Amino acid sequence: MSAAHSTSKPAPPLPGPEKLPYFNRELSWLAFNRRVLLQAFRQDNPLLERLKFLSIVSSNLDEFFEIRVAGLIQQVDSGIKETSMDGLGPKEQLRRIHSVVASLVEDQYRCWHKELVPALRRERILFKTADELNAAELKWIRNYFDREVFPVLTPLAFDPAHPFPHLGNKTLNVLASIRSTDDRKEPRRMVIVPVPRILPRVVEIDPGRRPTRKFIFLSEIIKLCASTLFPGCEVVSAKAFRITRNSDLYIDEEEAENLLKKIEEELRNLRRGAAVRLEIEEGVDEALFQRLLEQVNLPMEYVFRINGPINLLRLMSVYNALDRSDLKDPSLEIRPGIELAEQESIFDRIDAGDLLLHHPYESFQPVVDFVREAARDPTVFAIKQTLYRTSGDSPIIRSLIEASQNGKQVTALIELKARFDEANNIQWAKQMEEAGVHVVYGVVGLKIHCKCCLIVRRTPRGIKHYLHLGTGNYNPKTATTYTDFSYFTARDEITREVASLFNSLTGYGKPRNFDALLVAPYNLHDALIRLIETEAANARAGQPARIIAQINSLIDRSTMNALYEASRAGVTIDLVVRGICGLVPGIPGLSENIRVRSIVGRFLEHVRAFYFVNHGGDPKIYLGSSDWMPRNFYRRVEVVFPLFDPKLQERILTDYFPTLLRDTANSRILSPSGAYLPLGPETPDCAFSAHAWFADGANGRRPARGRRSTTPSPRTTTAS
Repeated sequence: MSAAHSTSKPAPPLPGPEKLPYFNRELSWLAFNRRVLLQAFRQDNPLLERLKFLSIVSSNLDEFFEIRVAGLIQQVDSGIKETSMDGLGPKEQLRRIHSVVASLVEDQYRCWHKELVPALRRERILFKTADELNAAELKWIRNYFDREVFPVLTPLAFDPAHPFPHLGNKTLNVLASIRSTDDRKEPRRMVIVPVPRILPRVVEIDPGRRPTRKFIFLSEIIKLCASTLFPGCEVVSAKAFRITRNSDLYIDEEEAENLLKKIEEELRNLRRGAAVRLEIEEGVDEALFQRLLEQVNLPMEYVFRINGPINLLRLMSVYNALDRSDLKDPSLEIRPGIELAEQESIFDRIDAGDLLLHHPYESFQPVVDFVREAARDPTVFAIKQTLYRTSGDSPIIRSLIEASQNGKQVTALIELKARFDEANNIQWAKQMEEAGVHVVYGVVGLKIHCKCCLIVRRTPRGIKHYLHLGTGNYNPKTATTYTDFSYFTARDEITREVASLFNSLTGYGKPRNFDALLVAPYNLHDALIRLIETEAANARAGQPARIIAQINSLIDRSTMNALYEASRAGVTIDLVVRGICGLVPGIPGLSENIRVRSIVGRFLEHVRAFYFVNHGGDPKIYLGSSDWMPRNFYRRVEVVFPLFDPKLQERILTDYFPTLLRDTANSRILSPSGAYLPLGPETPDCAFSAHAWFADGANGRRPARGRRSTTPSPRTTTAS
């Protein structure tokens, strides 16, 4: 797993950071969403999976506008002219974002109209507009509207006697232009029909009829039947629209006496956040549109005229409703990962040696069982757990409540500020507090993002700690679609450091020095820089030097600079970066030894894993919760943990990383221009899929396609 390097003359000093090349964070993220959209275009993906990818693009764009675009707009409004790493100011970033998003949205709806709708029709899955309904369907629709929709709609006029209504974030609305049937010379009036969230956005027409399945968007139904809402009036036009608002939660924790109550207040205020995007159907009455724009207080560059249904995220409900296994990915046969004999305890298995699970290919159930057994084991007297995001009906939280009811000391560190999960986490916090769990809401100025569960147990040899650490959340549902690692250990050198971390997070004590763990915001960043610099020094000395890292995002400037230096020294560097990447690879004399790939496929790559050859010492292999971003290094509590067990190290070095680096089916290589290029020259039929390899049972079993690589060489394929 190493590469030898010959000695060479020292490279000239690295230019100052202001002269180094970086990609723009926001444009890099949009490039990631473009790669998601490409999955919707891929004809070798099952049809309903393509539909799912199309809906994910919409969800991603929503969050992007709610947080990232909203932040840039605030900078412009505040007169802030600070430039990003690539030298762009807020106004220029917004200009480029609009151009890229406009193209992305256009392609998104082209995929819908030209690719998916015709393909779905061939499979007898029809999406109808109001104009395409036959007489029987029209009758069913009108009955449905009268029965299910009309009773909950409230049209809201806008005129001097009626103030403009507040329209909630991302809610569906219909803008209607109406006039009196008695006096057609009367000016057209503007009416807005907000659509309650309780109504399904995609409706199946006459669902008892089979085998053909017919669907229609709710907005089409409301536009078709809008005249029912305005007796004595003619509906001249009706178009659907929605407004996206700033949803970035701001909390002054130093001033908040009760963090839970403060966040609850802010969540209510978010519904009134400033508008950052308007999506509206094409063909809207221009006079009414201008009045709407004035009230929303948005310039034209934040308006997107949509050729099709508003909010394609709603297609996810169709994906879930259709039981068409022939149009979806094959069911994943999840291996247990840890098979316990009858009456065997998971603690006994951990005593026998460290355990590592790779989700979703290996079951998440052992993680659930770990907490459940601790709740019921009479020798366990304390459980300490971090919770960032979890499922709606969380078995882990139920076990923590049960443990408290069984008289154990249970401490849960819940991150109330987990973006878009604030409301869920508040509910969990209240339930656990009522059951006697000691709930800690976090640390002032930091988000608790690490994934740790520590069990304190009395054994015949005395008190012993058992530990689970992960790269992903304690969420059994996302564990079926996100790739993550779970690690179980009872090693004292690791468990005692996690125990110290818990004590510092729940109390006021300063954490002890970390020797085994890399913990943000304490030693993680400095330790990573030292590890990179060690590889660079070894390369300069003609020794083997190699770095492989898998992360979601790379945007920390000093880390990228260290990687640039390592590349100049001759270190072979492979980065698997799913999303944002600010580093520019492949520049002669700077980053020619760095290769960056992104894997976007059936499962969401969520693992953070790092490898350093560390010539002259033991190889360094780490897993953890942290990306390489300033927020992870300085504004979050993150835990990155080493793998000491030789068998687990071998699994990562000889199977996991080689499989990722061999992927040609879902990988794209980042070029110096910023474009993500497909790998070649293989065709889709013979491309190698890491997801398929793991799903078919890695570790010695045959892959789904291609031939297994036994070394993690990144140079076996070239970008075309």
